[in-house]
Amino acid sequence: MSYPPQPWRLCGELSVSLWRLPKRLLPAVPAGLSPVLLGNAGIVGTAWVLYRAGSVLEYNELLAAVLVRRGLRFRACVTHIWVDSEASRQGGRELWGIPKERAAFEVAAVEPLRIEARGIASATVADRLTLPKEWSLGYRIAQSMAGGVVESRVRVRGRAAVRTASWHPDPHGPLGWLHGRRPFLSAAMHDFTMRFGAESPAGAGSGEGS
Repeated sequence: MSYPPQPWRLCGELSVSLWRLPKRLLPAVPAGLSPVLLGNAGIVGTAWVLYRAGSVLEYNELLAAVLVRRGLRFRACVTHIWVDSEASRQGGRELWGIPKERAAFEVAAVEPLRIEARGIASATVADRLTLPKEWSLGYRIAQSMAGGVVESRVRVRGRAAVRTASWHPDPHGPLGWLHGRRPFLSAAMHDFTMRFGAESPAGAGSGEGS
């Protein structure tokens, strides 16, 4: 199975929710990274991402990431992530150390949007307030790879909106630690464009899975 070389240029729709969780419920992060704590709680972000036509790969994604600190720098560490593309799964693991797994998704692309990753979680989301103009966001993820921690750049630009989001994690599934909780903020990035990763070395081709 081959996948595109980095950087991946992607576009589509993104819905993110932020959660404040007790330290005891935070997912484990690699050595060298520390969860950012506010009192005895940390911040977790979850996101549904629909990568659409115009992307190097078209697929659906669900992820959870912990806000961490590496030294004095804030980073995001993806601890749980599912996609419905084998090329994305392998590329994410081999290029950036992102622990992607496979899942089956169902998307009802009407307002409000309902999306489900079977056996993991479902959510219903709808815009509450659309913000003027386009917004840009740049950040880095930090992942365990090759015996250490590697960082990768992400930059996204699109139309932003504040959302309502009703989440339904499977209580017995891998995101069961979110069951019965509510995010404190949800937002969307519509018609986004994203650049993920660094330029590949000259002459590098696509990766090859085993």
